[in-house]
This record gives sequence, C-alpha cells and structure tokens, in this order.
Amino acid sequence: MDRQPNILLLFPDEHRGDWIPGKEDIPVKMPNLANLMKQGVHFTRAVTPSPLCAPARACLAAGCDYFSCQVPNNGFNYLLSKPTFYQKLREAGYQVGGVGKFDLHKPTLYWGADGWIDDLGTLGFTTAVDNAGKIDAVVSAKEGPKDPYMTCLQKEGWMEYHIDDLLNRKLKTHPTKLPDELYCDNWLTKNGIDMLKQFDKERPWFLQVNFTGPHPPFDVTKEMKERWETVRFPEPICSTEDPEEAQAIRQNYAAMLENIDQRIGDILSYLEETGQRDHTLIVYASDHGEMLGDFDRHGKGRPEIPSIHIPFIIAGPGVEKGIVSEALVELQDLAATFCDYAGVADAEFEDSISLREVLCDSSKKGKRKIQKSALFKTKDKTDRTALESGWICIQDETYKLVEWNKEEYRYYYRQDDQVILTGEEMEKAKQALQPLFISQYGQREC
Repeated sequence: MDRQPNILLLFPDEHRGDWIPGKEDIPVKMPNLANLMKQGVHFTRAVTPSPLCAPARACLAAGCDYFSCQVPNNGFNYLLSKPTFYQKLREAGYQVGGVGKFDLHKPTLYWGADGWIDDLGTLGFTTAVDNAGKIDAVVSAKEGPKDPYMTCLQKEGWMEYHIDDLLNRKLKTHPTKLPDELYCDNWLTKNGIDMLKQFDKERPWFLQVNFTGPHPPFDVTKEMKERWETVRFPEPICSTEDPEEAQAIRQNYAAMLENIDQRIGDILSYLEETGQRDHTLIVYASDHGEMLGDFDRHGKGRPEIPSIHIPFIIAGPGVEKGIVSEALVELQDLAATFCDYAGVADAEFEDSISLREVLCDSSKKGKRKIQKSALFKTKDKTDRTALESGWICIQDETYKLVEWNKEEYRYYYRQDDQVILTGEEMEKAKQALQPLFISQYGQREC
C-alpha cells in the first residue's frame, strides 16, 4: 500500500444489532450492507459502551469506556481538553471530515448555519457539516434555525411544517409531506458526497456520515412508507402494545433502514466511479440500538439486548471476506482500529482495542474478555461526576450481570433478557462475572 487507506465510517443513529440483512424472521432490505458483510467481517456480538447518543459518541471519539469519557448523559458536551482519534488522524496527515449528527456538543443547541463551529476544529476535524438530531433540530428552531438542515428547510419553505410534524408525532407513523430530496438522511448524504469531491485524492481522508435515522420519531416519506405497508415483522417480545401499531412502527423503522442503505449505495458508487473504493476501509456501526416495543419500551437507554447490541461491519483492503466473528467488541474499539490503519504509532486510548489483527486473520478471537455498558443520571447539569440513579452491565461470552443503582443485581444468559437466572445457574453466572465486576467497579456483593 503506497499510503494509508481512506476511512469511511457509516454511522446511523439507533440501529439495533439484530435488524440486519440475512435474518430470516426480520425482512430488512439492505443490499449494500449485505454486500459489505460479504466483503468483510461482521462482528455479531458488538455492543455500545452506553446506549444514549452523547455518551456513546463521546466514547467513540475518545476511545474509552463510559466512566472515562466524562459525558454521563445527553446533558453534557464533550470535554474539549480530552484527546480524540480525529485529532490523531489529522496529525497523521488525514483530511478529517464529517456530515450529519455528531452530538459532541448536544446541549448547546447551536451548530451554525453552515454546520461549522470552532469546537469542531478543536476536536480534530478539518471540515464538517454538523447538523442536529431530529428533536434537537425542531426544538432549537422554534425561534429560527440553529443548524444547517433547518436552515435549508426554512429556505425551501418547509421548516414550520417539519417542526409541527415532529413535535406532535410521538409514535405516529403517517408519512411526512417533505419532498424526498429534503428528507434529512438524503440531504446529509449529498453533503457527504460533496465533501468527498472536495478532498485531495492524493492524500488520505476520513469521512464520518452520521445518519439521523432510524432514530424516532418514525417519520418516513410517502414513497418510503408505501414499500413496507404489507411486510410483517416479528411481534415485540414481552409486549402489551397493540399488534397493528407495533407493525406500523416496525415497518417505518425498516423503511428508514432501507433508505439509509440506498444512500450508502450512493456514496459507494461515487467511490467506485472515482477509483477510491479498493483503497478505502469501510465501517458500518451505530451508536446504540432501539427497543422497538420489546418489554413495552421504545427508544434506548436500557441494558437489554435491543438497546445495547449494535451492528458492526468492517470491509476494505487487507480485511478477510465473508467472515462472521463472535469476538467481543465495543464501539470505541474503532478509535484504536482507525489509528492502527492510519499508522499512528503513539495512539493510546484508555479502553479501545485495535481490531486489525482479527480483521486480517479470522482465526484470531480478539483480546476483549468482557463487555461493559452503563448509563446514569446526574444530580445536576454542572457536575459530570455526580452520578445518581442508573445501571452497569457486564457480560462475558455466556453470562450477563446488570447492577441497578448499586443495590440490585440480576443475572442472565447474555442472549436472553426474558429470564432472570436463579439457583444453580445464577451461581454459575455469579462465579464467572462477580470477580470481573469487582475488578472494574470495586468490592461489593453482587
């Protein structure tokens, strides 16, 4: 390889790990993602360090776990004093770009009309079009647009309609009246392709495409919705939700995923046309999952599998093809992986493990023995360390332990949230996980 590879991170918001191509009971239509799976490695046991937007993305940027990232929930900005892998790539000569929802300064509610504020340069970006997530966009725009997407909708005469639609939508599944070209994921994909066109092709680049879907509200265009109205999905587990309402929500969720896949196709086609795809490491992952009615819950923020399990697929130069790996990986492992491929020798992260060895040799099982995920509320919005109510989840290849508020402990098989282990099975899980839990979080009976 003459130089470092380009790196493309395709990063949807709230894509749960089991809603991927190839699952017989979940008929999602994502042919471009399916092709990436054939061309690379699909990690089936990937989890997020925290199933909430701001902390998950902070952990990714910093290459660290939840308790080290110092963004305990959506009420805090990323600490600009904390190093990022974006900075490391820029120092290594990369053009570092991004489009879409970063959520690294979430509570600020200002992104600039063109999607650039100086903080992005401090974080390590050379160029970016950062826009708000769905609800942040419409809440912040009540007195005028605060991000580039709502600025665009205002110019096109659609801003007031979009604000009213999203703020009153909740779990409703009617189609939005927005034209397809103004649907946010379509709009931001165009920004991403425009950015690729501006990059110097003689120098390596990194591009992060932060889709706003399939995050709720479950808004889809008329054309998107029509393709899914007769498709049936598995019913939510442990749910009392109306079955038809559940189906409508799941249909819209699948429609958003299909649309994201089509936009991925647009980006990959551009790379093919310009002769860059073979020299580009392509990664598909998500910040966290989505409950989709399981256990009578929607959204994320929970330790159950639909919330913490994420898709995690990597393809590109030197990566083995068609591999399904059960290695225990976490979202923040991408930081060390990217720096490894970029040749950054001094990139050290607190809790990020490069996956390059596993990607090049499928006989390798990875170095991570346990996976951790956590989420806490804070007593106020000024103290990042004043953690209040919340939970910690720790799991190995077989068992899962969830600690609630430092006083309640539940054991499960890692692939089954429906049954809390008791008796002899609980003792086996306890013997396996309690020493690991104590080594991470201190001595206490669990």
